[in-house]
Amino acid sequence: MNTCKDKTESESCQTNTNPRWWNGRTIEIDDAGTGDLVGDAFVGFRDAKSGKIIFRSIPVDFYTGENGSVDGIKKHIQKITIDALKALKHDKEDRILLCRGSCFDPVREYFKENNIYYEPAIIVGELQDAVEGKFIQHLRNLGITSHSLTKEAGAKRYYILFNWVCQDLPNREKFVKSGFPAWKKKWRDIAIKRYEKNQKNEFQIRDDIERRAKEICEEMFNKQLSTKNCFSNR
Repeated sequence: MNTCKDKTESESCQTNTNPRWWNGRTIEIDDAGTGDLVGDAFVGFRDAKSGKIIFRSIPVDFYTGENGSVDGIKKHIQKITIDALKALKHDKEDRILLCRGSCFDPVREYFKENNIYYEPAIIVGELQDAVEGKFIQHLRNLGITSHSLTKEAGAKRYYILFNWVCQDLPNREKFVKSGFPAWKKKWRDIAIKRYEKNQKNEFQIRDDIERRAKEICEEMFNKQLSTKNCFSNR
């Protein structure tokens, strides 16, 4: 049984902070990083009764052009969801509040086929904060140090990640979800141009520094030579 049998997802949707009354345990499910340009993605699971939160990851390899596919990603999310629910000892009497994202489409199908009760929900609060925090920590571990990087998904975070990739494209492209169509059609070409421009600027700066250092050394040498000549004439 599930709420989508008689209602659409949007009609029955609610927030997990003020859900409809339920006589039993509630498990919340939310994701982070599935739409971000860089890094692994994560799914978080929260037992609302105990407050216990566990995570499962979707490695970036699932999103790369060679290895990834939309179906492969969604099947993996279904697999890790089943695993996480087992870890939380899910029971048919439990209610699941599931994020509305399309990445959970196979999960919804699995719930329907196996008569697992769930309700679509906008996940906010403790679980959202935790799973976004897990993703941000992963990005920090990759070496993204920008102070502007926050838990808030959207265009601002996208450009922070994109600019980080552009700074060292040959070594950082492996962390890009390159299976995204927009990366191949648009953003990779822009990243190449920015990287090449940055390299030229760095070479120019290095040449300027080396040239100035040489000039300073020559000035010091000439000054020392002039001083020696002055004393020798006396």
